[in-house]
Amino acid sequence: MPINITMPALSPTMEEGNLAKWLVKEGDTVSSGDVIAEIETDKATMEVEAVDEGTVARIVVPAGSEAVKVNAVIAILAAEGEDVAAAAKGAADKPLPPPVDPGPVDPGPIIVPPEPPYPDPAPPTPPTPHAQGSRVFSSPLARRIAKENKVDIAAVAGTGPHGRVVKRDVEAAIASGTGKAGATPRATGATPASAPLAAGASSDAVLRNFEEGSYELVKHDNMRKTIAKRLTEAKQTIPHFYVSVDIELDALMKLRGELNAAAPSRDGKPAYKLSVNDMVIKALALALRDVPDANVSWTDEAMVMHKHADVGVAVSIPGGLITPIIRKAEAKTLSAISSEMKDMGARARERKLKPEEYQGGTTAVSNMGMMGVSNFAAVVNPPHATILAVGAGQQRAIVKDGTVQVATMMTVTLSTDHRCVDGALGAELLAAFKGYIENPMGMLV
Repeated sequence: MPINITMPALSPTMEEGNLAKWLVKEGDTVSSGDVIAEIETDKATMEVEAVDEGTVARIVVPAGSEAVKVNAVIAILAAEGEDVAAAAKGAADKPLPPPVDPGPVDPGPIIVPPEPPYPDPAPPTPPTPHAQGSRVFSSPLARRIAKENKVDIAAVAGTGPHGRVVKRDVEAAIASGTGKAGATPRATGATPASAPLAAGASSDAVLRNFEEGSYELVKHDNMRKTIAKRLTEAKQTIPHFYVSVDIELDALMKLRGELNAAAPSRDGKPAYKLSVNDMVIKALALALRDVPDANVSWTDEAMVMHKHADVGVAVSIPGGLITPIIRKAEAKTLSAISSEMKDMGARARERKLKPEEYQGGTTAVSNMGMMGVSNFAAVVNPPHATILAVGAGQQRAIVKDGTVQVATMMTVTLSTDHRCVDGALGAELLAAFKGYIENPMGMLV
């Protein structure tokens, strides 16, 4: 009998994904383990392997389809010896997913959202006329239909919210012949001002505040949607508390230079090249080892006490960011941390990380020092209870032993989930972190 190929769950939290590409076509024979498709999640592009052997009888979900639910049937496989045409025909009654939205007809990145439905029982809204020369509020879909049919949108009376011209208005104008270019509006009057926007306003509500042609729409990808959802939940549910401290970097910079100079050569290149960020990761992991009460996650039933410091590191990639995780960082050498970060950072930018490489963790580091940012506060990313925001190393005048001296200083800010890491505990963790940065030899023993 036909074998269903379903949308796989590539991570425990995955609910849907984009079917980016098919690597097989109908009629192809596949074996167990063959790569048959590429799936885009919010963080990575993953390859999908065939589990069974057979012939691809029907591709149910076309390449480019978005928001395909986990466990939805995406293709039909005819088993060995089974008639391929019969298998495809037997699957023909399976419902197809909604077609992929090709976007607007005109070239460019503008994505036209569908017109919202208007139930038949609703009483008709009196048309709102447009004054000669006044700005006309209209939906993107209405403007597109008007343009395709050479209809002057200013000659169409709107029945949408706040007198906005919507799809049905343009279609009515086309049917009656009153909306052709050069036609006179049916009445005159002022266009109402746009209403204030609520949080999470629809694109239509936002667009009526801007002149047509002054913007373009770029559709959200899964990564941006997930980032928006998770950070909104984090700020709404986590009571953030912030602790900052200034740390002297000169001893760390000196040790870093000595360690890099002593790196053995492999194939004519140094075996490692430590960065300040590598040493920050190690110092935070050791601080969490020394202050275990801060190495926790909150749940409503119990405190999760972690046995190791798994440090996520924010890596900026096109369209968002991702946090590859250095597991058991407290037990790893600086060179091992450096090597892992270079490898995972490169694969993160290519969206090639595996889910287990960026999901979970017990804390995180967000370093914007290389961008010249002096200090900032980061948002805690659950299930973490802490995140360390690292600023740039800068030469500053400081007072030592009653005299003014110049030192390389760095400001870091620890954001904590106050439900499980309160101010005093956060300060204790920062003090331990500062101790390792200002006395970096402690990271080597």
